[in-house]
Amino acid sequence: MSIDSHIILTIQAAVTWALTGLIWMVQVVHYPLFATVGPESFSAYHARHSRQISYVVVPLMFVELGTAVVWLWVSPSSSLAWLGVGLLVLIWVSTFAWQVPQHRVLAQGFQEVAHGRLVATNWVRTVGWTMRAVLLLVVLLGQGRGAA
Repeated sequence: MSIDSHIILTIQAAVTWALTGLIWMVQVVHYPLFATVGPESFSAYHARHSRQISYVVVPLMFVELGTAVVWLWVSPSSSLAWLGVGLLVLIWVSTFAWQVPQHRVLAQGFQEVAHGRLVATNWVRTVGWTMRAVLLLVVLLGQGRGAA
């Protein structure tokens, strides 16, 4: 593996680990706290949450996507690269098919059913990013031993 692909993998791993830490915080702390904001403040709180978290998450997700695609391009026969991209597709599909629609409902005001769906379906992303983080750690550790 060339030095360029090692750099790409290192960047991808760093970004994936950042997103993994973030998604666990959101899943275990932040989303459950939505229920405690109160109906009179929730819409404004949710709007601010959505705007501010986007400044952190969106650039990281695009860097992760770009580095995953480059890894796949550099190593098209790597089953680990394909697995990594597959997990990324799952995360993106989950985001736009399940979490974004629930956030749209919640943008109108707190609704217990939408909140419950958001928390429940967000486990897909939480597990997906955790699996990607472990996968990339294994790949980088394998490179250190000269395996990849």
